Amino acid sequence: MSSDKPVRVDVTHRFAVGLRDGYDYITNLGNWHAYWPDLVRIDPDSRWSAPGDRTRIALRLLGRETEMTMVLNRMEPYRLVEYTSEQSGLPEARHERHFADDGEHGLAYRAVVEYVPRGGLRGLFDRVIFRRAVERAIRTTFANLDARFAARDTSSSTGGIRRGRPSA
Repeated sequence: MSSDKPVRVDVTHRFAVGLRDGYDYITNLGNWHAYWPDLVRIDPDSRWSAPGDRTRIALRLLGRETEMTMVLNRMEPYRLVEYTSEQSGLPEARHERHFADDGEHGLAYRAVVEYVPRGGLRGLFDRVIFRRAVERAIRTTFANLDARFAARDTSSSTGGIRRGRPSA
């Protein structure tokens, strides 16, 4: 039996990269290794461009490798990505990724993860430990993206990120 009240983790960050360049970089499976914390591998049969696409990844959690399956539910280019994730031993989670121009030629990126804790002691783990782990993973992802965007050359011919213009 699970608790009825969902846990919601909601974190927003602004990046010095344009909306389109940031969105294209973040949603490209080929870039996930560069910024996703503890990502070990992405299944080569994974797809991530249209609703119904499935992606399987392996992550290192608590010193061991674990698999996560994600199903893309909604993709509105340059605005919103919604998906669900399943991992053995953890509650199923619903994810939202919101993308917007921050008004200063940068990217406002909001990550939301919501899940219903399981019952009993596992529910306590879900409400406290897992919640902290989710928030830490989001903040680490944001820090990794900051570093990637700062390191990208605006003239790169290999899909580089063009940094947002500073406000006047």
